[in-house]
Amino acid sequence: MSGTPRRRIRLAAVLAATATLALAGCSSASSSSDGQIGFVTGDGGLDTAAAGHRQAAPAISGTTLDGGKAALADYKGKVVVLNIWGSWCDPCRAEAKGLQAVSAKYKGQDVQFLGINTRDTDPTNAVAFERNNGITYPSLYDPDGTQILKFPKGSLNPQSIPTTIVVDREGKLAARAMRGLSADDLETLLKPVLAEKSQ
Repeated sequence: MSGTPRRRIRLAAVLAATATLALAGCSSASSSSDGQIGFVTGDGGLDTAAAGHRQAAPAISGTTLDGGKAALADYKGKVVVLNIWGSWCDPCRAEAKGLQAVSAKYKGQDVQFLGINTRDTDPTNAVAFERNNGITYPSLYDPDGTQILKFPKGSLNPQSIPTTIVVDREGKLAARAMRGLSADDLETLLKPVLAEKSQ
């Protein structure tokens, strides 16, 4: 019985963090770098961190919406575009086809897209979302935000839904957008990181 209070505290922390994301999400609020080290806030909430000043991405992993397994570590050596989304989120719906188009454009160019689906209590809604938008890259099913909470505070961490994060070839957080993205905006984040040479 001694573990029960701990489990309750952890569940409360996860629910509180997920609620915070929900309140911040699906809005057009721009991001702020106040008090956060190693990155600069660009126009329209597009944040970047220079090579040499990046924090390591967390060990994101889990079950995908199609029942498979995926882990961020599986893609080390590639540039990874992480998109945090929910089928209930209007900006997520608006950006979905653009994300898929950029994913298809950069296929075979050392770029991997990986979604993190959150706050969809029924995975069938998320699966329908992917089918309706022609999404071909995998998404982890993370209804309670467990994977999202792994991002270190003060880094290019997700603070709203949708958030898109670019992870460099070394597995470090290189760029972030905390709003729905057009295909052009996504390429603005992606291209400089893709142009970097692996160290």
